[in-house]
Amino acid sequence: MKKILLFTLIITTFSSFTYISFTEIINALKSGNSAEVAKYFDNTVEITLPQKSNSYSKNQAQLVLHDFFNDNTVKNFQVIHQSENAGSEYCIGNLTTSNGVFRTTIYIKQAGTKELIQELRFEK
Repeated sequence: MKKILLFTLIITTFSSFTYISFTEIINALKSGNSAEVAKYFDNTVEITLPQKSNSYSKNQAQLVLHDFFNDNTVKNFQVIHQSENAGSEYCIGNLTTSNGVFRTTIYIKQAGTKELIQELRFEK
């Protein structure tokens, strides 16, 4: 009985971390806070914007995202779909900005004990 209870507690705990990570990432996107989003970047992040796409270091990616948010003041982010696929998770949503709506895709993957953003796409 103790083993079943312990197993259930461990599974619940890990499931909670996944949900909290996406919740915090989504809240950071809603506020247009590049520094907060960057807390969840892996060491290398693929960022796709309407005018460019590249793989960046964590610090470079934060600067690219900061510039994007400066050019496109964020008004809201609404989740359309969120799911898990082959050990990674993704979230698709609409980022509403001063310059229109961007379909946004966030890919995260387990890296050690943390789930980190591997790829971030903004498509007009």
